[in-house]
Amino acid sequence: MSNRYAVILAAGQGKRMKSDLYKVLHPVCGKPMVEHVADQVSQAGLQEVVTVIGHGADAVKEHLGDRVSYVLQEEQLGTGHAVMQAEELLADKDGVTVVLCGDTPLIRSETMESLMEHHERTGAKATVLTARAEDPAGYGRVIRDKSGQVTRIVEHKDANEEERTVKEINTGTYCFDNKTLFQALKQVGNNNAQGEYYLPDVIEILKRKGETLSAWQTPDFSETIGVNDRAALAKAEKALKQRINEYWMRQGVTIIDPDHTYISADSILDQDTVLYPGTMLNGVVKIGRKCVIGPHTEITESVIGSECEIKQSVIAQSDIGNDVKIGPYAHIRPDSVIDDEVKIGNFVEVKKSRFGKASKASHLSYIGDAEVGNSVNLGCGSITVNYDGENKFLTKIEDGAFVGCNANLIAPVTIGEGAYVAAGSTITDDVPGSALSIARARQTNKEGYAKKKD
Repeated sequence: MSNRYAVILAAGQGKRMKSDLYKVLHPVCGKPMVEHVADQVSQAGLQEVVTVIGHGADAVKEHLGDRVSYVLQEEQLGTGHAVMQAEELLADKDGVTVVLCGDTPLIRSETMESLMEHHERTGAKATVLTARAEDPAGYGRVIRDKSGQVTRIVEHKDANEEERTVKEINTGTYCFDNKTLFQALKQVGNNNAQGEYYLPDVIEILKRKGETLSAWQTPDFSETIGVNDRAALAKAEKALKQRINEYWMRQGVTIIDPDHTYISADSILDQDTVLYPGTMLNGVVKIGRKCVIGPHTEITESVIGSECEIKQSVIAQSDIGNDVKIGPYAHIRPDSVIDDEVKIGNFVEVKKSRFGKASKASHLSYIGDAEVGNSVNLGCGSITVNYDGENKFLTKIEDGAFVGCNANLIAPVTIGEGAYVAAGSTITDDVPGSALSIARARQTNKEGYAKKKD
């Protein structure tokens, strides 16, 4: 096997997206398109990956980091011109270069490997990744001669009527002998409708020189979807969602209604977990075995242990232990840690807090900036009053404490181990361990008050 390289084209603005966000940064299943491409290229194990950037260059770098090299295309003059920007980094190297578009988020590493293997096996100087499209409008057409050899690739807007009937389309992904690629690019002209330098023209240049050309057709058209507008973005989202859901079902996850379940590309799920309709997993989400998630639950950038039940709730950037029950209608906000066997019930909000093992907040509570020990009971309407208008303060509730209904804990404050807080209390001072704290005005009844008022 020869040395292998990649060039990812990610410089275009994407005017048809009609957006302030640069095209390749539009997300598909929660991740920018160009990041999907870069991830698959990384899995293919290439020696060097060069990303051509232009519009939104800094933002693209922020997402891809140092796993790729970068070259800048200051003026967008076509795909051929874009690849030429990588000349300084690649032109003198022996090997094979695959060129991909940053707006094809469904391309697979396995397809790249098959394309490169076919290219090397046939001894071709250029190999085109093609697909059959029932509706090829807008795609470049792959034109073959009577023997089936590729003779040229013509853009849709430059194709004649006969060429537009061809259904084999150019996916925009190619394999080249690396040195041959950069030599041929210097001969590409811009005599076309857009006045641009097209990378597919390299195919015709090599054909005139008598070089061996090849094409490899992927059986899965969906992975070649190029996203140029919001309609194509929706198609890519749907196709990738289906691919992800089918993968996890084959790994032992039950998805009750795949059409209404959204799993990010970076999520990891274990066997015998069940996802109900309306479940959304965003970013890096890890879920253990035998969990029941949903219906209508959104989890973002969080870790969920095994045997948990999470119903009609929202969890973000938090760690959830094993055998935890959350919901319905709970909200776990960022930087929360929920230990094993905890119950967070309906209409409970937890923010930047830790719940110890087997503790409970069953309903209608706000717990923010708190350290809750093991086996603590927080009654209905328990509130940690953590904010004085300028600063946030910590509430500590030690093991075994019992906080009665409708209690306000004014931070900073500590409720000692095994202590009791009477219902309706507003606690402003620390409560010693094993003590009972009652902090409410004594009830006074005014007999006959209503009659006297009249």
